[in-house]
Amino acid sequence: MKAKDIAELLDEPACAHNTKSKSGCAKPKPGATAGGCAFDGAQIALLPIADVAHIVHGSIACAGSSWDNRGTRSSGETLYRIGMTTDLTEQDVIMGRGEKRLFHSIKQAIDDYSPAAVFVYNTCVPALVGDDIGAVCKAAEKRWSVPVVPVDAAGFYGTKNLGNRIAGDSMVRYVVGKREPDPLPPGSEREGIAVHDVNLIGEYNIAGELWHVLPLLDELGIRVLCTLSGDARFHEVQTMHSAEVNMMVCSKAMINVARKLREAYGTPWFEGSFYGVSDMSHALREFARLIGDDDLAARTEALIAREEKRIDEALEPWRKRLRGKRALLYTGGVKSWSVISALQDLGMHVVATGTKKSTEDDKARIRELMGEEARMIEDGNPRALINIVRDEKVDVLIAGGRNMYTALKARIPFLDINQERDFGYEGYAGMIELARQLALTLESPIWEAVRRPSPWAARKAAAAADETASADRPGQQDVAESVAEAGAGA
Repeated sequence: MKAKDIAELLDEPACAHNTKSKSGCAKPKPGATAGGCAFDGAQIALLPIADVAHIVHGSIACAGSSWDNRGTRSSGETLYRIGMTTDLTEQDVIMGRGEKRLFHSIKQAIDDYSPAAVFVYNTCVPALVGDDIGAVCKAAEKRWSVPVVPVDAAGFYGTKNLGNRIAGDSMVRYVVGKREPDPLPPGSEREGIAVHDVNLIGEYNIAGELWHVLPLLDELGIRVLCTLSGDARFHEVQTMHSAEVNMMVCSKAMINVARKLREAYGTPWFEGSFYGVSDMSHALREFARLIGDDDLAARTEALIAREEKRIDEALEPWRKRLRGKRALLYTGGVKSWSVISALQDLGMHVVATGTKKSTEDDKARIRELMGEEARMIEDGNPRALINIVRDEKVDVLIAGGRNMYTALKARIPFLDINQERDFGYEGYAGMIELARQLALTLESPIWEAVRRPSPWAARKAAAAADETASADRPGQQDVAESVAEAGAGA
């Protein structure tokens, strides 16, 4: 990828950073990839496309250290779970065999798995050597008549977020608009209900949570053409241009996709969240508003009223157990504000939230939910988090997996909210799961046990107390002399 292409992705017109500073997103600098490099961002953004062969062109470490690091789920195809790499060695680099290895790797993937397409991810070593993955992909596609898409996101290009945008740009450039959506199957259209097509951008179906939402959209007659990229298929990505509305689920990731689809096809978009009762209802209303169907709007309000009544009754027992509990939320992006709404729906108080990966719009929503004095955490080192827990008398730390051991060592109740989690929290049904997991975490008897002094520590403390008490008491000789003096005086 050329320097001007990277500069264009960093200077994103739809990004709040441009509105604030006119200078675009932060440029790559030494140490910037400590939280994830561009390759990592590109791979996790596209890996959930389940029927594609994902080939990492580089050394084994790039594939082995990063594969399957997001708990996305598929309703069918499992090809995305197979790690593929060209496994470049020193000899390949010295002898200039990288492009040849990549060409044969693409052939092997097509022969063995018959994928709908092949995605090739560039990494640091072949980018430094100068392998032309674009030319190799074009030659392979012509040879085997299978789409082969280059994703040029070498790690040293920049941060994970830049990799997300490179991935989205590759989809718009090479995939979107290549086919039309399949017609609705016979009998699927209900009498008097028009079907509207939408896309979900930046939705990854972590722990299958998107499946809490899809039945509601289906009931309203809203067909999701593509979720980029949770539980997606290659042919669905090709049809994204045909949607009436796009919902941006994570603005930090692929805002360039929403902007380019609007510019090329006139598709309106909005940013929303499926976390929390109020945000879930807001997302449904936004679909109806932008689609502009009065009948859909009326049915949406009826569905929201029904679901909110049902979920309010179901959550009341959990609210009694969680109301007033204090939470520290350390995550990023859309979850930095959307999960606040969910926790407030449960009657909990959020003392602070992480904003390291949040946009200016995300921060504005945080202030709207928590007030102008909202405490936002940019530096989430372990000591800082523990200090906030102690100072604010926090009951539970809600963060990503990398903070789990910090919390456990400090004997703080912890709930994983990031992509490694095993439970889905989206939609109305996801709120019940979130409440259940919070209650299980807070009420676990383990916290009383680990905070209690160990038996040997208790014995040592008791012995020290006895020794101190003995030193404070007068000895036997002192007692005898005191009694004798008392007798003489009598």
